[in-house]
Amino acid sequence: MADAEQQAREDLDVWVREVVAWHFDPSTGCPHWLEWAEQADWDPRREIQAFDDLKKFGHFEDEALRGGPVRRWVPKAYADRPVYVFETGGTTGVPKSRINIDDFRIDYELFSKTLPDDRFPPGSNWLMLGPTGPRRLRLAVEHLAQHRGGVCFCVDLDPRWVIKLIQKGWMDHLMAYQAHVIDQAVTLLGAAHDIKCLFTTPKLLEALANRLENDGTSIKGVGITGVFSGGTEFTPQWNRFAHEELLDGVYMTPTYGNTLMGLAASAPSIPENGYKIAYYAAQPRAVVQVVDPDDPDRVVDYGATGRVMITTLTKEFFLPRFLERDEGERERPYEKCPWDGVSGVRPFGRLGSTTTVGVY
Repeated sequence: MADAEQQAREDLDVWVREVVAWHFDPSTGCPHWLEWAEQADWDPRREIQAFDDLKKFGHFEDEALRGGPVRRWVPKAYADRPVYVFETGGTTGVPKSRINIDDFRIDYELFSKTLPDDRFPPGSNWLMLGPTGPRRLRLAVEHLAQHRGGVCFCVDLDPRWVIKLIQKGWMDHLMAYQAHVIDQAVTLLGAAHDIKCLFTTPKLLEALANRLENDGTSIKGVGITGVFSGGTEFTPQWNRFAHEELLDGVYMTPTYGNTLMGLAASAPSIPENGYKIAYYAAQPRAVVQVVDPDDPDRVVDYGATGRVMITTLTKEFFLPRFLERDEGERERPYEKCPWDGVSGVRPFGRLGSTTTVGVY
């Protein structure tokens, strides 16, 4: 295991050098980072030789992602490629935007390798029961289905409207909107589309299971064999509840991710480990660290609590050392992912009062 961890670290350092050289080369880099380099008094291509050297960038401020022109984030090497833009947040003010060309496809193809074929059968159709609109998830799950040989069916869901309903205290409207979303899902599941795989969120999975039970059936009864889910509501307690009360043997894998980082798969979450959920990013394309909130240059000890810090390292997008709005516990590497992980992910306590979570 020690050899695997050492090799993973060496691979990460090599990839860091390649990505930094790419983004700060005038012929391939994006305008944002090239302009940043003109103002800096050092050359990242010379001084960044390993992952730890990224500390020289300080911490990325996400305000730089609000507003345009969005093409300042498109690497010159990709100037002629079709560009997607995905948004995060946006319930107040201008949403943050991230450009994508192939990253969302690559991330979900890597994730696909972690899915057991007996629970997510190749060629099976999928239901995407989650947020749509300008979000990465819809296209990413659709690509995952297509990559595995299936067709993806989607519902309409606007989480920004859900957040407004919560903030206004319009709980009757909130429940009506949730019922509207579940109605769409039930209609699709009952339309002979042979859907076996499901993406959804904890709250929507519970609402769907309850609705199907009222209709005299279940998640398993309508033919679902594999579920992948995620979100800050995905706790070990809820994981146990879902397995014991909602799934009836249907396989479920937790995930953690966002528009900026991509997708982190989980180590096995089973009764034998108390349904603990530990997430591991897809290194070297993304790195998750758990750091001291008062000294974010210091990674906390294994098992200790800290703030989640992400670094995204792709040819499309370079985001160094961004302090997320989440906290959790630092987890040791494991066999399939010989690098650090994070468990117990939840909203960062010091920001909790200003963040609306678990909206869908």
